[in-house]
Amino acid sequence: MSGLAADLATILSSGIRLTAPLAFAACGEYLAERAGTLNVSVEAMMLGAAFGSIAVAGLTGSATAGLLAGVLLGALVGLVHGALSHRWHVNTFVVGLVLNALVLGLTSYLVTVGELGRHQVAQVSVPVLRDLPVLGAPLFVERWPVYLLLALVPLTWWLVERSRWGLELRAAGENPEAADMTGIRVNLRRRQALLWCGALAGLGGAYLAVGEVGSFNQNMTAGRGYLVMAAVIFGGWRLGRTLAGCAVFGLADALRLALPALGYTVNSQLLVSAPYLLALLAMLLFTTRERRPGALGQPFRRTS
Repeated sequence: MSGLAADLATILSSGIRLTAPLAFAACGEYLAERAGTLNVSVEAMMLGAAFGSIAVAGLTGSATAGLLAGVLLGALVGLVHGALSHRWHVNTFVVGLVLNALVLGLTSYLVTVGELGRHQVAQVSVPVLRDLPVLGAPLFVERWPVYLLLALVPLTWWLVERSRWGLELRAAGENPEAADMTGIRVNLRRRQALLWCGALAGLGGAYLAVGEVGSFNQNMTAGRGYLVMAAVIFGGWRLGRTLAGCAVFGLADALRLALPALGYTVNSQLLVSAPYLLALLAMLLFTTRERRPGALGQPFRRTS
């Protein structure tokens, strides 16, 4: 493989690894926002799951057990957010920010208490296909959780766009008053959406820890939850375009890491800020141009 092809393969491999946790979480955030909840706590879901996955992997000796624990911890954050916002009607933005601060504080303290060690899930290498030029290694030599996206992406799309549950979910996000009049339990659907979001964001955070890095460090997610929210806006609340936004942010982050290692001289501060600048640009360009769910971020209380 030529030098340029090898460099491209390195950047693509890094880009896929950095896109995967965003894509897991974005599938959940997309579903939650279609139900009408602007879920700010996706950062807490990812960070809590990242810490929990490494902690459980250390206790059990199994990185796979840690991955499953991360899914459950993310779902737990979603359950708490859903109960506070859509059962007891606490402001959802306040709940999300408080959960983010709480999880950041807890994990920052707990990581100093004991040694968590290194734990990583197995890597899958597909014979023959891994030897393809440029695309072989990036696509066919990855940690196995990455390939769960092949099932989770179409499943999420089908749930939202084709299932009866998804129809009720979208009704709750577009016009909750009308949905309630037809017998749809709006706040229950929103709580269920947050639970699904928590599980997938937890999977993304857990993959970041036991898949990509193999360890946990303070504030490991570093704002990735907010990038996920930006990706949903970038995608105009459409799943395919949301995942494309995740790929843009992931590749921007990959360039930040790969270019200096490959010997290219680029301003380091610009590289660090690139994914977040892209997220800001996406929100500026697409928030007003795309039609968001009609009741996004609006609480619902039954009048009777």
